[in-house]
Amino acid sequence: MVKNKKYLKIINSIEKTRKKNNSNWMDLMRLSFKYNPTESKKIVKNIFKEDKKINKLIKKLVS
Repeated sequence: MVKNKKYLKIINSIEKTRKKNNSNWMDLMRLSFKYNPTESKKIVKNIFKEDKKINKLIKKLVS
């Protein structure tokens, strides 16, 4: 039971950090699309492509 509380505390910390980072990420995207939408699209497309690869690897890991 103590271990579970420890895990939950760590998970909650990760969640808080991810929330902050997601806000930063969205601010950066807004700025980038505002000043150079064409290049921003290219970069976001590449990020999305790599994210898909990561998701496939995670599926393999958890199956």
